[in-house]
Amino acid sequence: MALVNAPVERPRYDRLKLRIGIVHLGIGAFARAHLAVATEAAIHASGDLRWGISGVSLRHPDTRDALAPQRGMYTVAVRDGAGTRLQLIGCLRELLVAPEDAEAVQERIAAEDTRIVSLTVTEKGYVGDEAGSAMHTIVTGLARRRARGGGPVTLLSLDNLAGNGDALRERVLALARAHDAGLADWIEAGCSFPNSMVDRIVPRTTDADRDAVAAALGERDAWPVMAEPFFDWAVEDRFAAGRPDWSAGGARFVAEARPWETLKLRMVNGAPSHIPYLGVVAGWRTVEAAIAHEQYARHVQAFWRDEVEPTLAPLPGFDVAAYRARLIERYRNPAIGHRTLQIAMDGSQKLPPRWIAPLAERIARGAPIERYALGVAAWLHFLRGRDERGEPYPIDDPLAGALGQRIEEAEAPGDDTARLRRLTGFAPVFGALAAHPVLVAAVLPHWQSLRARGVRGTLDTLPA
Repeated sequence: MALVNAPVERPRYDRLKLRIGIVHLGIGAFARAHLAVATEAAIHASGDLRWGISGVSLRHPDTRDALAPQRGMYTVAVRDGAGTRLQLIGCLRELLVAPEDAEAVQERIAAEDTRIVSLTVTEKGYVGDEAGSAMHTIVTGLARRRARGGGPVTLLSLDNLAGNGDALRERVLALARAHDAGLADWIEAGCSFPNSMVDRIVPRTTDADRDAVAAALGERDAWPVMAEPFFDWAVEDRFAAGRPDWSAGGARFVAEARPWETLKLRMVNGAPSHIPYLGVVAGWRTVEAAIAHEQYARHVQAFWRDEVEPTLAPLPGFDVAAYRARLIERYRNPAIGHRTLQIAMDGSQKLPPRWIAPLAERIARGAPIERYALGVAAWLHFLRGRDERGEPYPIDDPLAGALGQRIEEAEAPGDDTARLRRLTGFAPVFGALAAHPVLVAAVLPHWQSLRARGVRGTLDTLPA
């Protein structure tokens, strides 16, 4: 890990005067590379010391055990082709482990200084309501806060799901109402649940990373966080008790997060769904290896410009062309090593929101769908389970069995159009577009070309 010739950035405030205003549930690598980094920037920009973070682990003590001897401080290593930049984060002032001390967590949520309770617990964390779960922890903490006459707080989800604030509100209110209607009314009347869109790749930290950071710092950091330079966060500006100015760290405060969720789903997630299916078959093992092929980079940019951007809602003041350029730069980052086979997982679950919904919009308008159609053809071609050298690879998908049966049938001799109609007729993925004649007609030439010419040959047939 080559270090950029720049000093390590360190906290420029008195950590001992930092009060805890944020309680974060699920203090994993993403939260430490996203929320904490933006909060650090806000503290530096404003000098407002009300926004220290209490990080709560809901299951294991690993993070606490690693960082407590370091007084909560840790390093964020931002990596790109130019090298690595290091920043020491100081705003994580406390580390709690809920299974060991649920009382301390509830006390922190109820504390007068606490203004925001945030969380990154994945989609599964919104389901359980047993003692120790994220939802139970929030509700019991809010009950204690209300009983003491405390004011409302903001409940802020940073999980990667659509309408995350709405989902959190629904679960919290349902659990509260099941136990105490008065508590539910208090939460509903005063607390806020802004939706937000978050994005940053945070690779797993290795022992080699720890060694490189230690060599640069002159002391060992037990758990540094690796991150890409790309950072995005659009959050609805609805806060019940104030907030840090996270815009200093790159956040956008918006009236509604949904258009930004759609932007990410179709621009950020949509193009990478082309990358793994073409990349795995072609033998491109990482995103960076795929985007290094100029014909592929041209295809992705044309896909965004001509077929994705027309489906997006207007975003006043947003430079979509500059955003497109940032994304290409992001995919060219050789330091992340994002594996195409890993991104290819669960395609049957990813394609409906990322491709099928905008495809339906464009078909309804009579708009071209050539680039989307190539993506569908690439996924179907990928499902055969072997690359262009004949090497097998696994199909990691919850519907792999049913999909595999259809692929096997499509390999039998017969009319290509009929076989493709059978493949695209799989309703769990294609929904209302199942075997749609416009879709079949658009996918067919790409599907045939991939089988006859391969990935590179097919990309060469596309218009510049």
